[in-house]
Amino acid sequence: MHIDAKTVKALREKTGAGMMDCKKALQEAGGDEEKAVDILREKGLSAAARRSGRAANQGIVDSYIHLGGKIGVLVEVNCETDFVARNDEFKEFVRNICLQVAATNPAYLKKEDVPENILEKERQIIKTQALNEGKPEKVIEKIIEGRLDKFYRENCLMEQAFVKDEDITITELLTGLIARIGENIVVRRFSRFEVGEGLDSDTGSSCCCG
Repeated sequence: MHIDAKTVKALREKTGAGMMDCKKALQEAGGDEEKAVDILREKGLSAAARRSGRAANQGIVDSYIHLGGKIGVLVEVNCETDFVARNDEFKEFVRNICLQVAATNPAYLKKEDVPENILEKERQIIKTQALNEGKPEKVIEKIIEGRLDKFYRENCLMEQAFVKDEDITITELLTGLIARIGENIVVRRFSRFEVGEGLDSDTGSSCCCG
């Protein structure tokens, strides 16, 4: 199947994948751009999985100040080599993570970081809500599972929709970068500070570590 250069370029701009990868994905998808995006994401996830065991002890710490000094963010992202740490695309990714944290104020880095007592409290709240809505007992567990997924998407950085492109999550943004750069890359931790936040409880920042 012939795929014209304009279509390939459009997919590249949308996904950041290489030209040949985009062309192959479009051919595999029969010219369907959305299917091609899914194919590229799946390949990105595979590439990320292969590299996830590699040591990532280089990287950078970046900062972002918003609203005239009202919100501040610190983010550490690790990679395998200092060469990649100086790469412009890597730096752009780290900056985007800073912007994401500033905009969405996630409570946790990833799902695994949510304490069990918090999850149990959420489960009980969801169960009570579902019962009050008149939902039958037999579907309660599915409702809990679905609403917990929403909780993760709202509160865990890696599960959130990317603020610059809500069609992808931060995890998908990361795996695409890993596929293109060829190194293991890890969002390790972040801290977000907002003027006046937490004064009632004597705390002034939120912090997550991976």
